[in-house]
Amino acid sequence: MSKPLNIALAGAGAFGQKHLDALKRIPGVRVVALVSRDLEKTQAVANQYGIEHAATELDEVLKRPDVDAVILCTPTQMHAAQALACLRAGKHVQVEIPLCDSLADGEAVAQLQRETGLVAMVGHTRRFNPSHQWIHRKSRAGEFNIQQMDVQTYFFRRTNMNALGQPRSWTDHLLWHHAAHTVDLFAYQCGSPIVQAHALQGPIHPSLGIAMDMSIQLKAANGALCTLSLSFNNDGPLGTFFRYIGDTGTYVARYDDLVNGKEEKIDVSAVDVSMNGIELQDREFVAAIREGREPNASVAQVLPCYRVLQQLDSQLRAEG
Repeated sequence: MSKPLNIALAGAGAFGQKHLDALKRIPGVRVVALVSRDLEKTQAVANQYGIEHAATELDEVLKRPDVDAVILCTPTQMHAAQALACLRAGKHVQVEIPLCDSLADGEAVAQLQRETGLVAMVGHTRRFNPSHQWIHRKSRAGEFNIQQMDVQTYFFRRTNMNALGQPRSWTDHLLWHHAAHTVDLFAYQCGSPIVQAHALQGPIHPSLGIAMDMSIQLKAANGALCTLSLSFNNDGPLGTFFRYIGDTGTYVARYDDLVNGKEEKIDVSAVDVSMNGIELQDREFVAAIREGREPNASVAQVLPCYRVLQQLDSQLRAEG
């Protein structure tokens, strides 16, 4: 067996722990360091997962010669700068979605990845969920052509809390974070670039400083349409729900569950080695490093999504 792949994880919050749970199920992987703001809380999580090194500064971990790769589950505003730091230190990096909150930062990461040749991947998990993989394979086989995607991304976040019900140190964003999932997935599933995009947003929250409601319309070069509704005001049900309307059927994906237009369940359990999208995403990261290849959801592959987001951001700013 090849030597273990040593990974450091930055961000010990709700999503970081999802990655730690996933990495435990991947053979030949060791998490050797955990980085987060509060040392006491970080040490507690490190002890829970048997991680030897807890730290509060990413630079401290990047100096370790035994660290092969880093997974970043830190606040959005830190993603691009930390991804650059990892690449400069000679570490492969997976950064949770979004790659950036400005296109220039994302392009800088893409440029440095090309220069270093290291694996740089973004956590566009929808590419890996078995439900969406099933649709992707059907589309690539020419058995299903998407005419329209209708997507609802709904949360109840009128206060700045994370998935564990704890206060956040940063503010989440409907456009740069949650819309990124669908903008990337739409082009990926259609196999066609986005050529038109338009957005509307509701009032800006007085204390959070973000729009709590947003509507986005997209058109791909092949004519497929996407309508995306996003809200932080929705009081249940919560999550993201994808309706694929195509030439040979209609399908609804709710995370890892898939049904047809008549709500008849489709078995996707045999699509991949796991039903856990985060685990499949992490398996792709590990495999790409070991095989010396570009991963699915590489920085280069997802950068067009951030070009669209920058266009929408500029449009919304111009409209006030």
